[in-house]
Amino acid sequence: MIDPNFILLYVDNPQTSAAFYTDLLGVAPVEASPTFALFALKSGLKLGLWARHTVQPVAMASGGGAEIAFAQADRSAVNDIYADWVERGVSIAQRPVQMDFGYTFVALDRDGHRLRVFAPE
Repeated sequence: MIDPNFILLYVDNPQTSAAFYTDLLGVAPVEASPTFALFALKSGLKLGLWARHTVQPVAMASGGGAEIAFAQADRSAVNDIYADWVERGVSIAQRPVQMDFGYTFVALDRDGHRLRVFAPE
């Protein structure tokens, strides 16, 4: 069985995006170059930020076609993260709302990638 453990996001500027994710995640990249940045997260997941113009084969997709989801313990934790991200100036696509799967909001990174924070029900 294979187990996905690495997410790659195509970004316009890996250094700018790395600064955004460093602030958001509270961890610095373990690797950084002009065309790529890599985060090794506590969960074991790796997050790579790859300069869109250097991806081979050429990437046809742009931000917003998928989501990175951050599951939280409860509604209060979702609200706390929402307030923190708003204070940091993170773009919000959907304010906190109750949906059929739980309580959630959606933010966007600088390249339009969707970041969903939710407390499942």
